Amino acid sequence: MKGEREFFRTDDIPWQQSVQDGVSERVLSRDEHDPKILTRLAHWAPGLDTSPSGVITHDYVEEVYIVHGSLHDITLDRTFRAGDFACRPPGMPHGPYRTEDGCVMLETRYRPS
Repeated sequence: MKGEREFFRTDDIPWQQSVQDGVSERVLSRDEHDPKILTRLAHWAPGLDTSPSGVITHDYVEEVYIVHGSLHDITLDRTFRAGDFACRPPGMPHGPYRTEDGCVMLETRYRPS
């Protein structure tokens, strides 16, 4: 379960290098027993290309809202921009992606009930 947090300034949290090269994150909340379950801001650096990793799947629900910039889905040959949203159930294939100008996304991950 995620801990209780009242309103706070997200820019008070420093950007940290994520597990993936070219991605930094500000983890806003995390499940203390399941570290994959979190809410974060993810910054993808300009020029990042995830195609070497192929199609992506997860064992959790992932909701993503693009706050700034754009993200190109190589499989769908579509570019998504600030204001676009995705909700992916566990196992849903998506990507790979490329971003020319970089992007910041609000991402929430959780387990289905």
